[in-house]
Parts: sequence; C-alpha cells; structure tokens
Amino acid sequence: MAGSSPRPPWRPSPRPVLFARGAVAVHRDDGVPSRVMGALVAGQLPPLPPALVGMFVTGVLLSIGVAGTDDLAVFAPAVALLLTGPGSSHPHDGRLDWLVPPILRLTEYGFTAAVGFAHGVPPWLVFALLGAVVFHHYDVVNRVREGLRPPLWLAAAGLGWDGRMLLIALGGITGQVVPVFVLLALYLWGLFGWEGFTCWAPVPRSGRGPSAGGTPG
Repeated sequence: MAGSSPRPPWRPSPRPVLFARGAVAVHRDDGVPSRVMGALVAGQLPPLPPALVGMFVTGVLLSIGVAGTDDLAVFAPAVALLLTGPGSSHPHDGRLDWLVPPILRLTEYGFTAAVGFAHGVPPWLVFALLGAVVFHHYDVVNRVREGLRPPLWLAAAGLGWDGRMLLIALGGITGQVVPVFVLLALYLWGLFGWEGFTCWAPVPRSGRGPSAGGTPG
C-alpha cells in the first residue's frame, strides 16, 4: 500500500504469535505434567496464588534440609511446586500475573542448586546445568520480544521446569544425583543450543540488530 514503510529484513512475517495463551504464559516453560493439569481445569484457576503457595512451601522445605535427603522427602519441593501446574492454561492476563514466570524460575533454580550442593555435586556441574536452563529462558525472552513463536515441542522436549525438578528429585532418591546432573546438562545444552542456533542463524545480519528497536530510516 502506498506510503507504508517496508518491513525491516530482520522482522518475521506477520503470523499468530505465542499460540492462544499470551506472552506471559509462554515464559512459564511448563512441561507435560503441568500442561495436563492445566487442561483439566480449562484455564479457570488463577495462576498467581498457587505459584506463591508453591514457592513458599518449597522454600520452607529446602530451608529445613529436605534437598539433602535420600528418601521420598526429596520429592516434596517438586510436588509442592506442582500446585502451580493447573494454572498453566490460564491466559495470565491479571495485573500481577507477570510475577508467575519469575517465581517459577527462582524456585527451580533454588531447588536445583540446593539438591546439587547437598549431594556433593561439583559446583561447576551445578552451574553448567543451571546455565543451560538460563540460556533457554533467556532465548525465550528474546523470541517473545521479537515476535517469534517458540516451537510447541521445545518446552516438552526440554522437560519443562516440572519435569526437570522431578528428574533431579529422582536422582536424589536413587543416590545418582551427579550422573543425573551430567546427563541433564549435556542433553539440555545440546537441545537448547542446537534449537537456538537453528532459530537465530537464518536471521539476516545488519547494522541494526533485532533488539535495536525502531525501523531503519
């Protein structure tokens, strides 16, 4: 149409963004367990209250040393945080619903570090696993900001915050925390690194990057 400015070469063509749930919900990084629970309540459960309760209960359990046990108690923090699972299908359109993803991030990172250090996992390995997860979350933030649509399968393949916590808890109860951290770090770096590279590599390079904002003059 006459008078309209051309779309910058690094902008994706218009398309539905972030499926039906909205940008805030995409940042949750839910795995299969949370998505199934969310489907059962069909978006009727507000996401923030259960997230706050899950974070509080998880924090209390970690503070009393549950992360260092080798019995079923190590599952308690992960199960407590699963209280937030049914809220996964909510559109997250409340005034404070943007707090839910940071709450999930803080709780997952804290649980991972607590279990790792309590079971003698080398610090470099703990940070390697956390680095893979942080890289993924940072990548999702940039995609949302640029209007890109994260693949539907990526969160499930990456196990989601819930799947990763349950797997780490399983390592605790079986006494195999170090092997679980090694395998999980290798798998997640391979998955998120490869998928991120294939997503961003085709983006044309220019003097103004995708995050520069505005349109070329």
